[in-house]
Amino acid sequence: MLALRLTRGARPAVHLRRLLVTTASAGTGFLLLCALGHALGGTAEPPASALRLAWCAAPLAATVYLAIAVARTDPATRPRPGLSAVGLGPARLMLVSATTTALACTLGSMVALLVFLHLRGDLTGLPFDGGGTDFLAAGQPLPVPATLTLLALVPLAASASVATALRPREARPPAPGPGARGFGRFGAYARTAEKETFGAYARFGKHLASAGRTRRPSGAEQAGGGTATATAGTAGAPAGTAGTAVGTAVGTAGTVVGTAGASGAGGDAGATPAAVAPATPLAAPSGLPWGIAVLAMGLAVEALTSPSGTGGTPGDRPGALVGLVLAAVGLALAGPGLTHLCGRLLQVLRPGALRLLAGRALMAEATRIGRPLGVVSAVTAATYAMAALRYPEAGAIGPLTVLGASLVTGCTVATLLTAAVEARQDRADTTAALLLLGAPAAALRQAAALRAGALLALFGPLTVVVAQVSALPLTR
Repeated sequence: MLALRLTRGARPAVHLRRLLVTTASAGTGFLLLCALGHALGGTAEPPASALRLAWCAAPLAATVYLAIAVARTDPATRPRPGLSAVGLGPARLMLVSATTTALACTLGSMVALLVFLHLRGDLTGLPFDGGGTDFLAAGQPLPVPATLTLLALVPLAASASVATALRPREARPPAPGPGARGFGRFGAYARTAEKETFGAYARFGKHLASAGRTRRPSGAEQAGGGTATATAGTAGAPAGTAGTAVGTAVGTAGTVVGTAGASGAGGDAGATPAAVAPATPLAAPSGLPWGIAVLAMGLAVEALTSPSGTGGTPGDRPGALVGLVLAAVGLALAGPGLTHLCGRLLQVLRPGALRLLAGRALMAEATRIGRPLGVVSAVTAATYAMAALRYPEAGAIGPLTVLGASLVTGCTVATLLTAAVEARQDRADTTAALLLLGAPAAALRQAAALRAGALLALFGPLTVVVAQVSALPLTR
């Protein structure tokens, strides 16, 4: 009931993303039912039917990937202060998100069943004059257990993946050093070097706080005026807060702005500026070397195991198929590292404020944006190579192949756009701080356009090169 209420009260953009999940689930369910109808028709050997069913794993994985991305950006299931007191902690919100995903995917599976039964002629007669009935098994009864199993596959896989991805993770407290006294924790396991008060673990978000979180200044420190933050006036306090937010986005430059804002108007002339810790350099993702190695290995496997000649089925060239999968996986693994590298390249040769802001944002969002961007590049390259392998002629592509390729491509692109929405939501505080400091809105839009152009300039030619090199051994 709570999941239904949250679904009804969501904004139109949230409903649109859930509708995308429902559409992807309907397409995947229809492909699974078509594989079942192809097996029941008896027009092909069992290995061919099993291979057709195995090809449905790609649309299924793309649908689950999209469902996880949509669940992450759902504002109704984000932990907020006050919800834990009424029993809506992180674990309960995770269950609500999984239930919402299951409802959306179940609706898509029902639509797929209705469309499949309509095309079979079980509802209103056989449409299209009986054309294309080889994969529908028209005139034969559908086995109910197999049909229900295939239809339940997408909702179960999507909800289980969402629950696993959004499960609450508790940061392990630092262990006490040798010879130091350890304290127990109220309501939790393990021991910590700091003493916790009664009920501290039960407070919302207490167990998720990082170990390096600074403490709030006491009343004596606020009255004494030992730092410029305590002595800053009403005009200086918002600027200091904004400068700290900018420091999170642009690193050292933001730290300078935050220090200047903290010691700005309203403070004493002799007050000492607050000591601001230098920004921690953003570590590069560790998947770039592994991605390049797997990509090179996949291309080498394709070149060594692909025989001469074109056409045929992927089952006739298992080495080429394995090499293509390895190349796609390598490109997907290298996505976050390439995004981080792109952000670092934007900041070379005496960067200005615009390039600095765009580069630091790319470095901070390398994992969130780079992973779906790498998946999109991998899917594009693999689709081009598979078309060159199995369909050397343009007119040999069937409707189910077009549906499967469109479903996988559409899900990956929608996942990338959803990740961009999630990154924009996380940057909302930083954007508000920049606007508070007087940054023009046009500059922020130019920084966003610069990030998009830099990513396109890096991943576009890379995807084309990988697609051409992957298809070269398959078309000789």
